[in-house]
Amino acid sequence: MDLSTFASAFGLIFLAELGDKTQLTAMALAARYPWKKVFLGIAAAFTVLNLAAVSAGKVLFLVMPARWVYGASGLLFLFFGILTLWARKNGGEEEGRVAVGGPILAPFLLILLAELGDKTQLATAGLAAQSPDAAAVFAGSTLALWTVSLLGILLGRQLTRLVPLSTVHKGAGAVFLLFGALALRQAFLAG
Repeated sequence: MDLSTFASAFGLIFLAELGDKTQLTAMALAARYPWKKVFLGIAAAFTVLNLAAVSAGKVLFLVMPARWVYGASGLLFLFFGILTLWARKNGGEEEGRVAVGGPILAPFLLILLAELGDKTQLATAGLAAQSPDAAAVFAGSTLALWTVSLLGILLGRQLTRLVPLSTVHKGAGAVFLLFGALALRQAFLAG
C-alpha cells in the first residue's frame, strides 16, 4: 500500500468532514442511541459509499484519457474548495437530524443517503481516478470518515473549543484548492 496516497486521502477527507453534517448527525444519533451501535451503522455506510466511489474512480481512469481524468478531478477539487470556503462564510451545513430505524439502521441510512454524491465521496472517486493504488485511497478515505464520525460521537462539540470550526473549514477548503491545482497541473503534464 502506498503510504503517501493513504496519507493524502486520509488528510483531505478528514479535514473536509471535520465539523460537517456527518459529524453533527453522529452527535445527534449518539444522544439517542448507544454510541457503539451508532458508530457501527455509520462505519458500514461509509464502507459501502467508499467502495462505490473508488470503483467509479477506477472505471473513469480506465475509460477516459488521463488528461481528462486529471482535469475533471482538478476542477471538482477546485469547485469543492470554493464551495467549502463559501459555505462556511455564509452559514454552512445544516444541523444533524435524528431519524427512525434503530440504533444501527438509522445511522446507516442517514449517512448513506446524506453522503451519496457528497463532496467527500466525489473527492474519493477523484483521488482513486488519479492514483494507481485504489486500496490506499479506499483505506485512507474510509479511516478518515470513521475517525471523524468517532470524534463527533465521543468528543461532541468540545472539539470546536480547541479549534474554531471556521478555521477547520478554511483549512479543508484550502486543501481542496491545493489538490485541485495539483490535479490540473498533472492534466497539463499528461497532455
